[in-house]
Amino acid sequence: MHETCLLRQALAILLCRERDLEVNTASWSDAVTGLISWQPRVCVLDVDAPEPAAPMSELALLAEHAAERKCGLLVLAPPSRPGLLYRVSQARAMGYVSKGEPCEALLGAIRHVAQGEQFVDTTLGWDFLQAARVPLTERELSVLSLASQGASVAEIAGDLHLTHGTVRNYLSAITRKTGARNRVDAIRISQKAGWV
Repeated sequence: MHETCLLRQALAILLCRERDLEVNTASWSDAVTGLISWQPRVCVLDVDAPEPAAPMSELALLAEHAAERKCGLLVLAPPSRPGLLYRVSQARAMGYVSKGEPCEALLGAIRHVAQGEQFVDTTLGWDFLQAARVPLTERELSVLSLASQGASVAEIAGDLHLTHGTVRNYLSAITRKTGARNRVDAIRISQKAGWV
């Protein structure tokens, strides 16, 4: 968490050097409040930030508030994580920049999105093609996400309003579709690809 805060502040300092940008920062837990009070034209999201709160669970809410306020979402995404791109693309972000690119790429993307233009970093092209091939359904991703957080079959069933047998069937299908040996291996494979 301290590492995330440090990186967020360092990025803000770099962006503040640009005369045409006004920069505010917020953690995932404070992002919606910041969006409402600051009324930004662009909201830059680090979807790979290792914060305790699961960003994917808060992304939909943030995207909803951003759309209401005509704020463009710009995603900082790690390269070679197509599953992560698949999940965040459903929030209808206007821009995507690889975290492997220099700061100038982010600055260009911010300016495009601020003018209402879409922007996709060309280095993420292959990842977007791979993202279209995520082998798991939305329901399977939901089950896997809970399993990756250590939830038991009973807890997953309760959270998703499913029977225990249905959850076991989903877990078996997930294991088969990911080519894993067992549930733990399926979670490892899925986390590496960014699906959960």
